[in-house]
Amino acid sequence: MMGASDRSGVLLVDKPAGPTSHDVVVRARRALGTRRIGHTGTLDPFASGLLALCVGAATRIASLLSALPKRYEAEMTLGTSTTTDDPTGETVATTDDWKRLEVGRITESLLGQIGPLDQRPPAFSAKKVQGERMYRLARAGRAPPVEPVRVVVHALEITAIRLPVVHFLIVCSAGTYVRAIARDAGDRLGVPAHLSALRRTRIGDLDVADAVALEEISDPVAVQPAWRAPLDVLHHLPHFDVDGRGADDLRNGRATRCQRCDPPCDVGIAAHEARLVAIVRCDDGWLRPRKVFA
Repeated sequence: MMGASDRSGVLLVDKPAGPTSHDVVVRARRALGTRRIGHTGTLDPFASGLLALCVGAATRIASLLSALPKRYEAEMTLGTSTTTDDPTGETVATTDDWKRLEVGRITESLLGQIGPLDQRPPAFSAKKVQGERMYRLARAGRAPPVEPVRVVVHALEITAIRLPVVHFLIVCSAGTYVRAIARDAGDRLGVPAHLSALRRTRIGDLDVADAVALEEISDPVAVQPAWRAPLDVLHHLPHFDVDGRGADDLRNGRATRCQRCDPPCDVGIAAHEARLVAIVRCDDGWLRPRKVFA
């Protein structure tokens, strides 16, 4: 079966609303017959869409995928705020003042967040504060004030306004909370708001259209088209082909000569015969291994 424990790669999964990202990992471990699986960015239980699961040795490239921009289809509901800034929380405030809002103001409340942004993470989030997850502190009534985090909204497009609901597409940096985008849009408008639906459609150039449905994850035939070799998900990094001797050097922790190391880079990939050999640093005409792969 495809899930042999020595298989290394990335599996694209379409998570439905409901299960946690960890629930998906647990099911994948059973289906693929290995415990060595991790994901590349949490999706909240109410959200659906793309999870990229790193399997086997590919868990070592998870951080390189987690850092990629994400694309979402989102839905904001005006007039109600919640403790979690999403539909799973308790209602904090309600109003029908949204009925008096002009479309132009609603549009600006979202489009005005495009670009670099100092964003306050939601109280109920997985961000760690003093070594504990914020959602645990919030549930215990001990959530401390949190400093804003610099994130980037690369693009945002409003696709429909059917008040009190606003639909939009957003492309944002890793670490961006889309529910905070909705919360802050409400603050700009002077009305409570929360993110009522969310679907992740892309991670970098990985697309949910190529993902396997969670209920089919035990079917090798359904899984195969959603499987990616480690080298195939790292196109965003500088690529260096090495010969057999160079591959041996890198796999044994030694630097190897590079024919084209201009400009230098801190993170690149070295490949031999279309297989990932190492994550490398390139400088002064040398490829220096950072992580090596058998």
